[in-house]
Amino acid sequence: MLSRIANSLFWLSRYLERADNTARLIEINQAYLLESEDALSESSQWEPLLVITDSKKSYEDACGAEVTAARMLQFLAREPGNPNAIRSCLRLARENARVVRDRISKEMWEAMNELWIFVDAELAEHLPDEKANRFFGAIRREVARFHGLTASTMMRSEAYGFYLLGTHLERADMTARILDVKYHLLLPKLELVGSALDYYQWAALLKSLSGFEAYRRQFQTGLKPVDVAGFAVLERDFPRSLAFCADRMTQALRRIGVKGPESRTYQILSQLTGDLHETTPTQIFEQGLHEFLGDFLTRISHLSDAVSWDYFQVADVLPDPQGFDSQS
Repeated sequence: MLSRIANSLFWLSRYLERADNTARLIEINQAYLLESEDALSESSQWEPLLVITDSKKSYEDACGAEVTAARMLQFLAREPGNPNAIRSCLRLARENARVVRDRISKEMWEAMNELWIFVDAELAEHLPDEKANRFFGAIRREVARFHGLTASTMMRSEAYGFYLLGTHLERADMTARILDVKYHLLLPKLELVGSALDYYQWAALLKSLSGFEAYRRQFQTGLKPVDVAGFAVLERDFPRSLAFCADRMTQALRRIGVKGPESRTYQILSQLTGDLHETTPTQIFEQGLHEFLGDFLTRISHLSDAVSWDYFQVADVLPDPQGFDSQS
């Protein structure tokens, strides 16, 4: 397979997943603000989303220093200066889909076109507040439909492997960011641990990962930080956990074809997967959740660079696969 085709498949799925995650975060954040009994300031409610999406500087350049709900909705949905805006991500996803039209199914291409036409029309002008919930819900449903069409119509070839690799790499990155920001930014005071505000924040985190019901079925003792973190990080049967994503990236790499045990992609991913399998929730909290997730995000960044180098022959800095400490 040509490296540019592989690259387009990889980024097609990443941009789709990024758009879905952004819509998901906005939807859950709005719902959480309505449910929470303890009000935070408007900026405190929305600033964490800038940290999660790594968009703080882009926001300040486009909208100024003041963070408001109205500005955030427009910035995350349609701001041209925000490379992570939903409109920007879906435009790039469609461009990559066009490059690989001969590798994806007709149904996938039609679904992508329909999604882009819908988004382009809805975001041609300012997105009204009264339409926001419907719009973000539609984005999540359409991305899910695209993933479903991919699973049911795409050939299980190298192309499918690159699509899966991009999807789960992006998903793992976002799950780690959401969990890290919740633990360190959303809870303003230690005395609020165990309060209604604390409950709604952990519930909002699980809902943003579509894992609230699954968590409650597995844990009947309430929302405990160590259990929530363990579920989001280590539960290998939960589709948005870090361990699940690492397992699926490993399967995708086997489908693509590993370029020998010396390849940077193989070394980084195998060490990451092994460490996740050997780690327990207690060990994560003993190490420090923030430190654990910071190290994980560094590994994911290096893994992305390694994939670019090994398969697309593009990377600014080559990652050192031996440059990590074991998590266990």
